[in-house]
Amino acid sequence: MNTTAIKPILIVEDSAEDFTALGRAFRKHALQNPVLRCEDGEQALDYLQGQGRKIGWPQTLPAIILLDLNMPGLDGRDVLGAIKGDPSLHSIPVVIFTTSANAKDVATCYQLGANSYLTKPLAYAELEEKVRLIVHYWLEASELPA
Repeated sequence: MNTTAIKPILIVEDSAEDFTALGRAFRKHALQNPVLRCEDGEQALDYLQGQGRKIGWPQTLPAIILLDLNMPGLDGRDVLGAIKGDPSLHSIPVVIFTTSANAKDVATCYQLGANSYLTKPLAYAELEEKVRLIVHYWLEASELPA
């Protein structure tokens, strides 16, 4: 089993509805990793830079981060830039998972260091398939940093 099995998956998503659907899709694929949610960019950076100092947050950094782009306050671009600019966080794979298919957003995210860019599908069956691909590629096939 991959060492990522004990690391959480961090989903940075302001929509409770989208997070619920993602959580359901991850459970369907028998994901062993705990799935955490940060509701905005500030909370995500607080967790990542604090590395579990708050009660209830894990002591370990996530195996991967699924990051929404369009959130109130610090948006996904700001969070991505902060993660990739921080030597203690930059090796964590960040998958942009957003409704925007705008070519400028895609280019900006890759310039900021995104590891992948996926658009959120509207249909739940398509969401399940994208989650299956994420689990297979990032948690089963890829060798991630310890």
